[in-house]
Amino acid sequence: MNRTADVVIIGGGIMGMSIAYHLSARGCSDVILLEKDQQFGTGATGTNAGGIRHQFSTKVNIELSKRSIKMIERFPEEMDQEVDINFCGYLFLLDNDRDVASFKENIVLQHTCGIETELLDPTQIARSAPQIQIEDIMCGAFYGRDGITDPHSVLQGYTTRARHLGAQLETGTSVSEMKVKGGRIQAVGLQDGTWIESPTVIIAGGPWSGGIAALAGVDLPVQPVMRQIMVTRPIEGVGTDFPFVIDFSKSLYFHYESGGVLTGMSNPDQSTGFDTRVDEEWRMTHFSHAVDRMPLLEFSEVLTEWGGLYEVTPDAQPILGKLPQVDGLYSCTGFSGHGFMHGPICGLLLAEEVLDGSAKTVDIDSLRWDRFESGLIAGEYNVV
Repeated sequence: MNRTADVVIIGGGIMGMSIAYHLSARGCSDVILLEKDQQFGTGATGTNAGGIRHQFSTKVNIELSKRSIKMIERFPEEMDQEVDINFCGYLFLLDNDRDVASFKENIVLQHTCGIETELLDPTQIARSAPQIQIEDIMCGAFYGRDGITDPHSVLQGYTTRARHLGAQLETGTSVSEMKVKGGRIQAVGLQDGTWIESPTVIIAGGPWSGGIAALAGVDLPVQPVMRQIMVTRPIEGVGTDFPFVIDFSKSLYFHYESGGVLTGMSNPDQSTGFDTRVDEEWRMTHFSHAVDRMPLLEFSEVLTEWGGLYEVTPDAQPILGKLPQVDGLYSCTGFSGHGFMHGPICGLLLAEEVLDGSAKTVDIDSLRWDRFESGLIAGEYNVV
């Protein structure tokens, strides 16, 4: 039997669930969210490192972070959900002239946005993170109101509240078709052969968004790229005040995790695809660089390791809002590794886009699909 809905959301990670909550909170009660897996948040949301930061190179991303992180801070009061925020700060380590020059420009921009990032010299870095080897480091960028939080708790807060407000949240439900007529979305077809008729469909499928959009004949330039993370058992001398450290030129990072250290390193030659099996060869490359930068890891014991997916666009920026090719079709995807931290605000913005005709809280015009046609692309530099 076919069904109807005012809005269908495809994807049950942080983006889809935030959208479902914010639509329902605005009184849009006929919302159906579809998640292909048997649980919510098992894709990019469930495998990310949990970082939240303001240190970006574009004004729109800084603004998204400002709004989103404040929303996460209010979770215990507004959503009745603890999220374990630790404002340990982000420390970017810079080892070459090009990155130093770019980060100095970015810090000026961040200051104009009210984000008081500091440029640290090696002596200051050594005081902030004495566990880190910094002989080759020229300087660092640090902001103390960056940090980490728990993605699962944020997702759970939105799931609970969206369901309470009347959103219909479904797992194990894959979309296999879309019906477009006269340039307008009509319905989504499910793998069980049934259809949901709706005038509004939002693609929030993370790394799978490109394939979903193709069902409606839309080219959404989002590619899945695997990244892997390892976590050690507890290590003496590393506490909750240890900053989220990013060795920027190597795309190598560390942060405190349950007494141990979480570390990851992006492979610049990683091919696109959905395979998330741990790459044994890259593990050795990663761990070698990790020990060089943080020597105390040499004798640590790995507790767990996993692979997850980035959803990457050509300019490392998300694609938000209405898709011009199909009336009633919207996108909230392509965050290129910084999606979790922007989930709260982007859910609000997509609710505004659908219910008010355009996002208002933050100007997202620079993040619309149209930029790929106009050539007005200012890519994000601070991508790990």
